[in-house]
Amino acid sequence: MGTFDESGAYTPRPITENDLGSLTLDEAYSATMVDIQNGQLVEGTVVRVDKDEVLLDIGYKSEGVIPPRELSIRNGVDPSEIVAVGEKIEAVVLQREDKEGRLVLSKKRAQYERAWGRIEEIKEGDGMVSGSVIEVVKGGLIVDIGLRGFLPASLVELRRVRDLQPYIGTTVDAKIIELDKNRNNVVLSRRAWLEETQKEQREEFLHDLRPGEVRRGVVSSVVNFGAFVDLGGMDGLVHVSELSWKHVDHPGSVVAVGDEIEVQVLEVDLSRERISLSLKATQQDPWQEFAGAHQVGELVYGRVTKLVPFGSFVQVGDGIEGLVHISEMSAHHVELPEQVVTPGEELWVKIIDLDLQRRRISLSIKQAAEGGVVAAEYQEHFGEHAYDDEGNYIGGESSEGQEAWAELYGESDADGDASVEEADAVEGASVEEVDADGDASVEEVDADGDASVEEGVVSRRLTPCWRSA
Repeated sequence: MGTFDESGAYTPRPITENDLGSLTLDEAYSATMVDIQNGQLVEGTVVRVDKDEVLLDIGYKSEGVIPPRELSIRNGVDPSEIVAVGEKIEAVVLQREDKEGRLVLSKKRAQYERAWGRIEEIKEGDGMVSGSVIEVVKGGLIVDIGLRGFLPASLVELRRVRDLQPYIGTTVDAKIIELDKNRNNVVLSRRAWLEETQKEQREEFLHDLRPGEVRRGVVSSVVNFGAFVDLGGMDGLVHVSELSWKHVDHPGSVVAVGDEIEVQVLEVDLSRERISLSLKATQQDPWQEFAGAHQVGELVYGRVTKLVPFGSFVQVGDGIEGLVHISEMSAHHVELPEQVVTPGEELWVKIIDLDLQRRRISLSIKQAAEGGVVAAEYQEHFGEHAYDDEGNYIGGESSEGQEAWAELYGESDADGDASVEEADAVEGASVEEVDADGDASVEEVDADGDASVEEGVVSRRLTPCWRSA
């Protein structure tokens, strides 16, 4: 409303007032605008939340647009779960003006900038970070610590974890072991934090372990070089060479995750906090067992496992192999082992040397053909009554073993006389004939057709066994 003076004259109220001072209208308009640059950190108020974008008023000539991918470090989230209308947030300017003329902002980048400063301080102070597990990725987990921190699967627990899905949504504490801002790379280790917090318990556990003692444990993981066993406080390693007395191609053929086993403590490294274990040390050493039950000069039954240029290897016990040198294969000269034996062939061999310390056994096919003392386990099979005090075969009542060989080779005839003839395909075949007077003659035929005869009562009746395939 206007005003009246003393004379009654009316003066209308001014519609506008010059409050710009010395500024022009353009200058006054520009002064109300925010000056921004790409990469600048700004603050604004959320004015709109849609599924495909969020609008933020930062005082610029137009609202800034935050795409969903720039709202959070989490993938595939609903914008309404991250921000709300009226909420004040920080954002980083990505583009002052895109091809559509929009101001493009990023809330995620603002979080990064704030988080990096905090993360760097924690790293320098050897501190700990805490965050929620938001993703399972190849090789580990993604943890929200204000930015995407990578937690390798091998560093989630004190032992490797195979199933990482149960960790989704849980909060974990971890140490920062690698930080590279240029590559936007943060590597975390929960195991390092667990080791630090459980250091006293681990030291006490290690001091209680003594080399030589036997502990029960559970196989926690199987790797190419061995198996880790949880001893109830720490994991120890059973190297592949300590899994079995036999050759092991892969640890998985001996143990599996979850197996409960007994192991012997070999070594405790306090400085490196490592425990070396042995599974085979809790088992009977087959070499000790074999050496205790056999001696040089005995005849044993075996199977040819491998041919080499200098001879053949024959398995004579569970996990026990001996070498038949090419010079001990036959009485005649042998150019190649395959001229005498083939892999898989079963035969009698004589022990001519037994070196327990080096775990080596020297065997002879040639000397086995000359007869000798049969090992005790074979005497039991054919009947102890059939051998004299020196272990030589002297015959006797028919045993199950003898009947089996007789049936296989057609050894017995109606008169009680016996003759055994091996297949012609086997070189060095031997024939034994027993006449009515009980005398025995042994004829060995070599590859050239020559024959040698040995008279006397010897353990040659077992010949069919040691030359059978």
